[in-house]
Amino acid sequence: MIVGTGNVGASIAYALLNQRTPVKEIVLTDLNRADADGEVMDLSDALAVSPSFLKLRTGDYDEAKDCDLCVITAGANQKPGETRTDLVKKNAVVLRSIVEPVMKSGFSGIFLIVSNPVDTLAYLTQQISGLPHERVIGSGTVLDSARLRFRLAEQLGVHPKSVHAYQIGEHGDSEFALWSAATMGGEKITQLIPERDRIAIEASVRDKAYQIIKKKGATHYGIGTCVVQIINSILNDERRVLPVSNYDDNAHLYNGFPAVVGRAGIIRRLDTSMTEQEGIMFQKSNNAIKKTIEEATK
Repeated sequence: MIVGTGNVGASIAYALLNQRTPVKEIVLTDLNRADADGEVMDLSDALAVSPSFLKLRTGDYDEAKDCDLCVITAGANQKPGETRTDLVKKNAVVLRSIVEPVMKSGFSGIFLIVSNPVDTLAYLTQQISGLPHERVIGSGTVLDSARLRFRLAEQLGVHPKSVHAYQIGEHGDSEFALWSAATMGGEKITQLIPERDRIAIEASVRDKAYQIIKKKGATHYGIGTCVVQIINSILNDERRVLPVSNYDDNAHLYNGFPAVVGRAGIIRRLDTSMTEQEGIMFQKSNNAIKKTIEEATK
């Protein structure tokens, strides 16, 4: 089930149609039922030529009981000049209006939260649903890490899949690149790219969403494709290492950090080492998430 048929929800469904996927059925739901119906009609036109054939239909929250995944994209959009944390109070209210009826249906699957601020909303989803932490996942910094790998690959003249690097922490202004663990073919990125260039790359990755929103009003293709990667890892039990938003036992909150993602949700959170400076930055990012949680629960 995909909740929310705006740009992001529709892009996730479209990305699923355009690759081989274990998904057999997509149920789209939205407060605007006509919009959900229209998206199903439009997307259905691609089924005759898409790599995978699946069922597409609109539905309601009471049908969530039969779903393996509930992907939540609904909420207010981030406007030009607005930070992700500005959205928190509005989207916390929207979130509760979704999670409660989904759980009432008898849902026993995995929540995948995409709405922003994603770390806070993942935390609130677990609190509202009462599900184990490993069965509530946020899209986290998967998109940010994809942006980082792309920029590094451009700089190095290689394919992005040859670069292993993560943005971690809050999916927001306090996120940062984990340079100490970044590599290309076993070579450390810190030895391949000068610090001044790395600083510029990190800033461009962190601020890219603002630039896209300023130019076209919304970001959705990148996140749509990244969410499908998470969905496939779950349903295929691929056990990929992805920097999703997952529960941090030490900080008692959700943040973007490498974790093994499979059929049970979060199989395990990695114990990736950090330098002292990175540890300080990670704590600052956690503090930003805590502040947002406090704002959402006032």
